[in-house]
This record gives sequence, C-alpha cells and structure tokens, in this order.
Amino acid sequence: MLPSERQKKIVGLLATKDVITISELMAAFDISIETVRRDLNLLEKQGSIQKVYGGAKLKDISLGEPTLENRMVDRIVQKKAIGIKCSQFINDGDCIFIDSGSTTFHIAKQLTHKKNLTIITNSIPVVNELINTDFEIIIIGGKIRHNERSVVTYDYIFNFAGLNIQKSFICASGITVENGVSDFNMQEAVTRKIIIERSKEVFVAADSSKFLRDVTINIAPLDKINYLITDSQLNRNIASSFKKTKTMLILAED
Repeated sequence: MLPSERQKKIVGLLATKDVITISELMAAFDISIETVRRDLNLLEKQGSIQKVYGGAKLKDISLGEPTLENRMVDRIVQKKAIGIKCSQFINDGDCIFIDSGSTTFHIAKQLTHKKNLTIITNSIPVVNELINTDFEIIIIGGKIRHNERSVVTYDYIFNFAGLNIQKSFICASGITVENGVSDFNMQEAVTRKIIIERSKEVFVAADSSKFLRDVTINIAPLDKINYLITDSQLNRNIASSFKKTKTMLILAED
C-alpha cells in the first residue's frame, strides 16, 4: 500500500472514532511504530489531524461554542449516563450547584426521588425541569445569555459570599491533564471559578469528546477538581494519563 493511500485510510478511520491509538494503527495496517509516527507527523503538518497522547484524532475545525440546541441532542445516551452517575453522589439534604449545559441538565432529570435538596443554578432549563418539585431553588442573579439559556452573574447583583455549597457540578468544553478544564465564554467561566472556590467538592461532568481539548478560557487546574465524570467511550490511553493526577476519573456506563 502506498503511503499516501494509507494516510487517507488513517483519516477515514479517525472519522469513525474520537481517538485512535498508535498501537491500533500499527495493527490495522501491519506497520511499525516509526511508520505510524511518520504518517501522523505528515498528516498533522497537512492540518488533517491532531496528535494526542498515545495516538491521534481529527483536527477540531470548530471556531466556537456549539449551540445549546445542538448539544442537547448530541451524545444524549452518554450524557444521560453521566447524569445518572452524578446523581449517585447527591444525598438527601445536600446543597448543590448545577451548572448550565447539556450534560449537567441530565443531572436535574435524575433528582426527583431525592429529598430536601437546595439547588443553586444559573441554568434556565434546570429551573424549568425542577420547578414543580419542593426543592429550594436559588437562581443566581445577572444577565440572561439567550443562546445558552443561562444567567451570567455580576458581583453587584449576586453575593456569592453567602453560599455554602457542598457539591458543585460544573460543565467544561475542554479538559487536559496539563491545563485542567476550560470553556468558551468569559462570563460563564467567571461564574464557574467563583463556584469552585465556594464548593467543598467539585465535580466536572463532561462527555468524552471534551478530553484533550483546550478552548478559549481556562476555568481551573485539575488540582481544584475532585472528580471528573465522563462516559465509557473515553479512550483507555487518555484515561490512563489522568492516573498521575489527584482528580478521580469516573466512567459512567451507558
């Protein structure tokens, strides 16, 4: 097989998976590790792929944050599984924060059997989901961000100093070992940074496509995060890279 033909097939394989490891490529094409690395180096220079720890993925050509509507229907099975797993950490009587986002929305859908919860949120869909419960619901004050259906806060409108949050469930658009969690919007990031500082335990709920991505605004390094909860499709090599951190990585089964 000509190198150019093999490289096209590598790109084709990457279109079917989030990440393919070097060992998988060696087995698929019966080639050496040196040949795989040469192919990946060339494809990266061409802008077709992005090399990651132990393998490669298609280059992310997205220039910004996907809409909430698109995210609500994307990877819905995985996000529901993450929501179920997160809900297992919530006890009756807890005071929790549920972030705005399509993944954390699925946490709210799993709480109807809980009792005496205090829920702080900046998510209008979360408020709508729980409005008919007897939970105490606190929505942070600020400006409505229409496309995200969220409230972005201003210090002069909402006093975070009075909050005593036991567990916060935060969204992220990017997660790496080196730089922690990141997101696209500065105002959302400011809220998340404050919530993390006010929380006894911090959970990041994000599907596996968010890993090995750094996006616009850094939220927090991993040493500020107690748990990362994602779906079982996360590549094993990526999962292994988080073992050297103090953050506990938890995979939710679909």
